Amino acid sequence: MQAKKRYLLVSVGACSLLLAYLCGLQIGEFQNHAELYGVSQIPGVPPRPPRWPEWVDPPLQTYLGEAEQEEDGPLLLHQHTSPRERREIQKNIYKSRRCRMDTCFDFQRCERGFKIYVYPPQKGEAPSESYQKILAAIEESRFYTTDPNQACLFVLSIDTLDRDQLSAQYVHNVRARIQSLPLWYEGRNHLIFNLYSGTWPDYTEELGFDIGQAMLAKASTDMDNFRPHFDVSIPLFSKDHPQKGGEKGYLNLNNVPPLRKYLLVFKGKRYLTGIGSETRNALYHIHNGDDIILLTTCKHGKDWEKHKDARCDRDNEEYTK
Repeated sequence: MQAKKRYLLVSVGACSLLLAYLCGLQIGEFQNHAELYGVSQIPGVPPRPPRWPEWVDPPLQTYLGEAEQEEDGPLLLHQHTSPRERREIQKNIYKSRRCRMDTCFDFQRCERGFKIYVYPPQKGEAPSESYQKILAAIEESRFYTTDPNQACLFVLSIDTLDRDQLSAQYVHNVRARIQSLPLWYEGRNHLIFNLYSGTWPDYTEELGFDIGQAMLAKASTDMDNFRPHFDVSIPLFSKDHPQKGGEKGYLNLNNVPPLRKYLLVFKGKRYLTGIGSETRNALYHIHNGDDIILLTTCKHGKDWEKHKDARCDRDNEEYTK
């Protein structure tokens, strides 16, 4: 009998402690809720202004999906860069990854028509020949305006075509120069042109500066970094590519399809290994020698003969004709 009483007393005591603990949690939660929303617990004392809650949970994970994280993204290619450089690359690549026309473009600037403003060249600027052709094509078009207040789209005078740090055309201090532009506004309604990015041996899509909310017109864009309905994919063209061509008044004819002999022409190096090799090695499938002419050579680099395939001799011969 005494044992039953002892067990009963222990059970009652445990239940009492549990109830006291639960009541304490409820009271504490109510007080925190009252402090958060400025509710006063003392009559006659004005409530304190509301404050942001202090989160005790770990920081929220990035909004990027697992396929877009660093371990699965283009940073895998950065095997020869320092951790600090990789962090900077990740910041620049992913910062505005979710930009679309409805989130990073101000359509109100285009209500008066589609006009393009080109920034005046800064002191000491000497754009490459290729970038000068792009700017000239814009400035000679009917869409060009010298009034930034009338502009729907903004184009930099800073040459961003070649972002290979080993290139003679590489422009330094682009980040600071862009941030100093009075109309930059984090890149909104800006269009940035780029043909080459990254450097040996990785050749990733790092530009060396943050494009913010600007649209990117880029050649050879990786599908993982391309923002659909926002970025623009452009062809890779040589500095010798003519700015204008055809007979006088030819563009006014507007024939569809155009009255030209060749539908597609390509002449260049065929990479036997590495980036771009899979695509260029498959070009011979559509070469017909009639209206589609695709001439490639395997002579690329010092050790190209070590990797030559069965078609190299024939391709090299046609290339040099």
